[in-house]
Amino acid sequence: MSIDVEVVRETNDELVDAFARLLPQLSTTAKLLDHDAVAEVMACNSNILLVARLDGVIVGTLTLVVLPLPSGLRARIEDVVVDVAARGHGVGAALIDEAVRLAKDAGARTVDLTTRPSREAANRLYERAGFQARDSKVYRFTVAE
Repeated sequence: MSIDVEVVRETNDELVDAFARLLPQLSTTAKLLDHDAVAEVMACNSNILLVARLDGVIVGTLTLVVLPLPSGLRARIEDVVVDVAARGHGVGAALIDEAVRLAKDAGARTVDLTTRPSREAANRLYERAGFQARDSKVYRFTVAE
């Protein structure tokens, strides 16, 4: 099996269909994305959308957010999802490795991500990739429902 990770630069039916299949595996509350919504994500200059293909089929996505802040250029990994049928084949590691490489190439000082403690496989993946847990709390204020 061959895993290829690429930066997505345009919206197409294949990408929209992949999000329709993958996003519900990440979040039960996320709204499905149409062409316009995917294009909006990709149009944001701070976002880099990655897809992973296994034997040519999109089986994973990751969004790398790179932001210039007063404390320096920072990167965040968001919305990592690998199709349940493709897990255990290195897809998540390939996405993470490419995101870290892109963040480093951009000059980011750090790369952060968050995940739930219950996502044990994801936590193991991030630790194997060199991420370290921080003594921090994540707060959320819900603006719109």
